[in-house]
Amino acid sequence: MTKNHNKTWGSDVLASALRETGVPYLVINPGGSYRGLHDSVVNYLGNQSPQLIMCLHEEYAASIAHGYAMVTGEPLAVAVHSNVGIMHASMAVFNAWCGRIPLILISANGPVDAAERRPWIDWIHTSADHGAMVRNYTKWDDQPASIPAAIEAIRRAAIVTRTQPTAPVMINFDTSLQENEIDAAPELPAPSRYAVPAPTIPSTADIRSLVSMIEQAKAPVILSGRLSRTDTSWQNRIDFAERIGARVFTSVGVGASFPTNHALHADEIGFAFSESTRPIIEAADLIIGLEWRDLGGTLKTEWPTGENLPQVINCSMDHQIANGWSMDYYSLAPADIHVATTADTLVEALLEKLPETGESTKEGYELSSQSGIATGLEEGPLRMANIVSCFNQIAEDYKTCLINRPIRWPTNSNNFDHPLSYLGDNGGGGLGAGPGIAVGAALALRDHFPERLPIAILGDGDFMMASNALWTAAKYDLPLLILIANNHTYFADEVLQEKVAEQRGRPVENKTIGISIDEPQPDIVNLARSLGFDAEGPLMDHNSLEQSFQQAAKSVSEGKRVLLDVSIEQENFDIFPERVTNKK
Repeated sequence: MTKNHNKTWGSDVLASALRETGVPYLVINPGGSYRGLHDSVVNYLGNQSPQLIMCLHEEYAASIAHGYAMVTGEPLAVAVHSNVGIMHASMAVFNAWCGRIPLILISANGPVDAAERRPWIDWIHTSADHGAMVRNYTKWDDQPASIPAAIEAIRRAAIVTRTQPTAPVMINFDTSLQENEIDAAPELPAPSRYAVPAPTIPSTADIRSLVSMIEQAKAPVILSGRLSRTDTSWQNRIDFAERIGARVFTSVGVGASFPTNHALHADEIGFAFSESTRPIIEAADLIIGLEWRDLGGTLKTEWPTGENLPQVINCSMDHQIANGWSMDYYSLAPADIHVATTADTLVEALLEKLPETGESTKEGYELSSQSGIATGLEEGPLRMANIVSCFNQIAEDYKTCLINRPIRWPTNSNNFDHPLSYLGDNGGGGLGAGPGIAVGAALALRDHFPERLPIAILGDGDFMMASNALWTAAKYDLPLLILIANNHTYFADEVLQEKVAEQRGRPVENKTIGISIDEPQPDIVNLARSLGFDAEGPLMDHNSLEQSFQQAAKSVSEGKRVLLDVSIEQENFDIFPERVTNKK
């Protein structure tokens, strides 16, 4: 076979353009439609910048990029095989869309020119419009028809996905575009000329109005939402809250945005304010929403008709990404002033204008309400509170990053003292995201924050949908501790089925049919071992859990991968508020 060492192929130029964007990894499940790009990354770029990260399924390939961006704020590129790969990855792309996660999805069509298609396979893997499969939950997509257009598409993708509000983008490369020989790369302006636009700085008039509202407020409240993870922005938010004397609410669904051990931290809330801290929000005369997810819906829980609603400042750019297909733009939020910039930009601008206070409240740090921490855990079957208690012990000895926690995790039960203390949920509520996000976060932590111990608490249903993600962690030697809170069922659905049965006067005992994960129960421990993890379980009592958790943390701190299968009780709880209906 003749070796063409001196030839240049279209995919060589595409790989070089991808390198220029600064994307460190190309996460893949191998597929023939982008075999040219695959070869170019490996043999033309030397598998460096970007480096291939191999996965066993496209969905968790995209989830890995999701987890990486949750830590770093930066996108990875994800290559998926033709139309079938997009369909596999689409759930994870939707999660990233709802989570406002930057991600560059690369697909590849069979030859658009029908005359170049091989029999059968190229026909079923060629589609007229690949982008249509994810266009409703991506920010932008393109299918360039030439090498210069492809380079521009890659550069545009890197800019668009990084521009606030961040979200996934997609580029589709025709097979012929990759595999045709070219004379040389086209001459184009330097990539440094294509910068990500900075957020808009609020106008002088807006800042003046905002400062006046804040100075007049006697009981301001901050709703601290989906915010950046830099140390500077974290400290600015603390300084802002202290300077105006605001109580701060954080959300269970997004990452740590304000220290829960700060004297001004009021509560960690889910769908509604708790009874214990409701007096704080009811007494508020100014509410400042900083990228709060579903600000309108949250305000409706306390002021359904808007009557007696205090003044509201809404800082968010999320309206710029709304479309008519996905309803993740949430309830329309009332606001006296809507500042269309990032919270970091607004807080920094306000700190320059607000007068500094005298004595700092920093000396008054105390744990705020810890209503989620239970007592008497040593006896009886394990509950979620046992896992919380053991995790908190680990967090005292290590700098931890809680990547994920199940919906039954009690609020106000952790000391989140750093923006990487907790990463938040998967954005779109799709099961099967947890394992891949955990691996992606572990990759980012290894590269950028190796002092952080990555810990993911996953439900058994979430884990079983994408358990093969663990293989990638083993292949690339990523330290990671995964704990499975295993109640052997999709229990959230059991609760809902029980409610429906009660409302309709039907047998409640049938609630487990089609929901329980049993007969047989999956052997999670041996499954994890087969994928390259040390694994132990099922753990059934508090002492065993405590000892195993501590040993697992020590092993992961030494660079290993450990999974603990923890058998917990099926604890009844209210998952979601009742649906609003006008029907009688």
